[in-house]
Amino acid sequence: MYLEIIGAIVGLIYLWLEYRASIYLWAASIVMPAIYLFVYYDAGLYADFGINVYYLAAALYGWAVWMYHDKKSTKEQEETGRQKGLPITRMAGKYWWMCSGVFVVALGLIWWVLSTYTDSDVAAWDSFTTALSVIGMWMLSRKYLEQWIVWIVVDVASVGLYCYKGLFFTAALYGLYAIIAIFGYIKWKEMMHEEAKI
Repeated sequence: MYLEIIGAIVGLIYLWLEYRASIYLWAASIVMPAIYLFVYYDAGLYADFGINVYYLAAALYGWAVWMYHDKKSTKEQEETGRQKGLPITRMAGKYWWMCSGVFVVALGLIWWVLSTYTDSDVAAWDSFTTALSVIGMWMLSRKYLEQWIVWIVVDVASVGLYCYKGLFFTAALYGLYAIIAIFGYIKWKEMMHEEAKI
């Protein structure tokens, strides 16, 4: 229970940094999954356990992508006096098709693994949130505005899942995530328009 509370606190810090589009969100996104590996394994949420391994790897990737663009932006600022970094953009249609395909394959594979090799009593539910989280994390690493929509769906579905499993602190955190994600979408949309003017 203590790990769950600590994870929830780190999760709030992460969400605040994500809302602000701060590169430091990636530091929190390394610490948080490391904590939740233990929480989810203990609760028998094996897909969520597995997704946190992916989150660790995705956090390193996202941090590298944002850092590369920040360095590029610093060089550009020295040359032109303008700083931009990795811009917030809308996701192109071709990526929606790619992400949909990855989601369907991941959902089917995770569901099959959980149903076949674990004692999970929430295989479909756990697989849905996990497969969608794979997509959301990649979208965040590319700074796509629509990543917030994906996270709203994941967060709402996760509230029910965690309540069912008795992880009430985590359920409350994800309820808060869902609310803040709505404001995050609005904030990033405003930031995207501001960046376009620069």
